[in-house]
Amino acid sequence: MPILSKTRFLAGLQCHLHLWYECYNRELKSEVDPIQQAVFDTGHEVGRLATELYSGGVRIEEDHFHHEEAVQSTLQVLKNPEVPAIYEAAFLEDGVRIRVDVLQRVNGNRWNLIEVKSSTRVKKEHLPDVAVQYYVLQKAGLRINRAGIMHINNQYVYDGRNLDLESFLTFSDETEEALSQQGLIPSQLAALNNMLGKSAPPDILPSPRCKNPYLCDFWEHCTAQMPEYWVLKLGGISEKKLNELRAIGVEDIRDIPGAFPLSPIQQLRRDCVVNQKKYIAPELGAELTNVEYPIHFLDFETIGPAIPRYSSTRPYQTVPFQWSDHILQKDGTLEHREYLSVEDKDPREEFNETLLKALGEKGSIVVYTTYEKGVLEGLAEHLSHYSDRLFSVIDRLYDLHVVVKNHYYHPQFHGSFSLKSVLPAILPEMRYDDLAIQEGQMASLEYLRMIDPATPPDEKEKIKNDLLKYCSQDTLAMVRIRDELLKRATNA
Repeated sequence: MPILSKTRFLAGLQCHLHLWYECYNRELKSEVDPIQQAVFDTGHEVGRLATELYSGGVRIEEDHFHHEEAVQSTLQVLKNPEVPAIYEAAFLEDGVRIRVDVLQRVNGNRWNLIEVKSSTRVKKEHLPDVAVQYYVLQKAGLRINRAGIMHINNQYVYDGRNLDLESFLTFSDETEEALSQQGLIPSQLAALNNMLGKSAPPDILPSPRCKNPYLCDFWEHCTAQMPEYWVLKLGGISEKKLNELRAIGVEDIRDIPGAFPLSPIQQLRRDCVVNQKKYIAPELGAELTNVEYPIHFLDFETIGPAIPRYSSTRPYQTVPFQWSDHILQKDGTLEHREYLSVEDKDPREEFNETLLKALGEKGSIVVYTTYEKGVLEGLAEHLSHYSDRLFSVIDRLYDLHVVVKNHYYHPQFHGSFSLKSVLPAILPEMRYDDLAIQEGQMASLEYLRMIDPATPPDEKEKIKNDLLKYCSQDTLAMVRIRDELLKRATNA
């Protein structure tokens, strides 16, 4: 029987099949992509910073491949009354192994259990995490004083000089919640171990549950055999409706009976897929022409580091570093302007000044979703002397995403209205596949790599060019999508 870890226990609570694969078929797990790795790296760095609040502690150095040795090292450190804290303390009790981020000694023989998270609040899924650690520590004979979550305080404002850890991190006492779950854990462990003791994996089909609270590591494997028009791609379909369709043997949108109860938008999408026809609302043409020239097609790229990088920024605060603007004149001429900060400095003032100059005071500003609106509002808050001009810009925004979502559907959207889904469906010849950077989160990571002093100059130059190509593609895509939809609306 595999030994459960805290991570495996939490995986099993989400889905028994997830745990089965984690224990017996780890080769089926999706590879960790750079974006997910960046999330892990942030968590590790925040965890490291948290230990600085408990100075003088001892770190248990053995890695997770050497858990038994780590347990023995922990037991030796526990015997030393002079040690005020232990980092990564290891325990194995009742078939469950854990590593505790911080164990803080209190009054000689009691301990505070501190789980460190890089989130800005305590989430529902964090509570079983603390509860199972509390369970194991009690089984190990430790007397727990408090148990809780150390997380980031998103109201902390960095002064640009020294990171004030006392203000950056905050502790939430979850002792009562951990205690309330103690009675559940033995039966939960028994159920997981009983499942793992069977000769075959549990028969569980993928559903919205697989993405809650986190996307399962085996999602790609479990969904590989699903049809191209899988019913989950209808958008907004509940697990109840999904189960009702499965009960009548339906996994493909094309097989959904016409009388099956769907919402109006789901019914429209079903009909588009069944008939392999596009939907064009009668109002589409009017919506697309409800603009003022010159038309600006605008896109931003941003970073939002957990640990503030620049003065007067908060954790995870959005900091824009790049914009692209394709400007369409009434006579059809198209001009492109752009900005990219290439130095490791707060780019907001320069970003703002160059942007306002490019946008001028006239013309609709086409964006895709309200993301740019939020960034502009953040700039108005930080650069109060520009707030009037920035809110004037906000008043000119025109959301192409809303227009497409409300007035057009293509079977190849597969339920998604993201620019990366809409563009190849409408304009197959215009794709992101040949770009080194293909989406916004990767642009953020590459930007941070570009401004890193350790990155070689030739690599910095390549990243710069890749960023410029990617952001320009986003705004040019909006130009082409609007143009193509106008043609289709006219010919409908």
